[in-house]
Amino acid sequence: MLRYAVLTVFALICADALAQDVTPTVFAPGVISGPLHDSAPAFTPDGNTVYFTRSDGTYSGILVSHLDHGHWSTPVMAPFSGQWSDMEPSMSPDGRFLVFVSNRPSTPGGKPLDGFFMGRSFPERGGNLWKVMWQNGKWSAPVRLPDNVNRSDSTFAPSVAADGSLYFMHPAANPKHFQLYRAAWHRGGYDDPQPLPFSDGHVTDVDPAVAPDESFVVFGSSRSPARQIDLFIVFRDNGTWGTPIHLGNGVNSAVSDAEARLSPDHRTLYFASDRLVDIAPGTVRADWDNSKYNIWQIPLAPWLEAHAKAQQP
Repeated sequence: MLRYAVLTVFALICADALAQDVTPTVFAPGVISGPLHDSAPAFTPDGNTVYFTRSDGTYSGILVSHLDHGHWSTPVMAPFSGQWSDMEPSMSPDGRFLVFVSNRPSTPGGKPLDGFFMGRSFPERGGNLWKVMWQNGKWSAPVRLPDNVNRSDSTFAPSVAADGSLYFMHPAANPKHFQLYRAAWHRGGYDDPQPLPFSDGHVTDVDPAVAPDESFVVFGSSRSPARQIDLFIVFRDNGTWGTPIHLGNGVNSAVSDAEARLSPDHRTLYFASDRLVDIAPGTVRADWDNSKYNIWQIPLAPWLEAHAKAQQP
């Protein structure tokens, strides 16, 4: 226990130092990061196709773009999206399926889901988790995940591990907060979700992005020392989750930083932020640089390498 505590302190000190040397940059400005709210990129395993959320603040859809000769194509609506308010796609690490959030009716002919979270009602702003399979070169029809996963009509932010286990968020026992859960994939179905041990519902935790091998999770949280929702990383060693580490004020900003997502090799972190780009006085801002969500990126290698070093005997 003493060695573990020392390693935790060492990791926290390293994280503070590392955060000063990491500067987030905007991902595909003007194309994927556009004038509306853009967030939650989900890449195919080869990194050449990305699905992401685009929202006008009320309605959201899932768009797709392809990398061609170093440039991302103009995004278009994904074939499984466009009728309902869909968001937060998450690709399985092998690319066989994608899980996303939708307010579409849970049964045919029903009405869009209402949400209740953060202590109040959100008409038609609820969400359940749905799944599409990549079959014969196209996406299947969406299928709603079972009731033991969709226990709430405010179930959001899926992230898929390599073994099929699912991480996500829904309201805590105190409905003013969100809490993070894991539903293990077992014998062709999901076990009942269990709260992650570092997310006890006493503060708001959101948007888990899990490494394929479940060795770490990046997530958003209101816990100290966050100013609003800040980004944290937490590592899992020998089956035990450690203490979440704040990614520092070099990564986090005075506004909300959320919707964590990982690159296919889990070495780059993508996240959504409504911060503005630093520009020279008198410079005209681009239309996409307008205090709405853009997708930002940072390398995770410094934190991953510092943690690996701390684990060495």
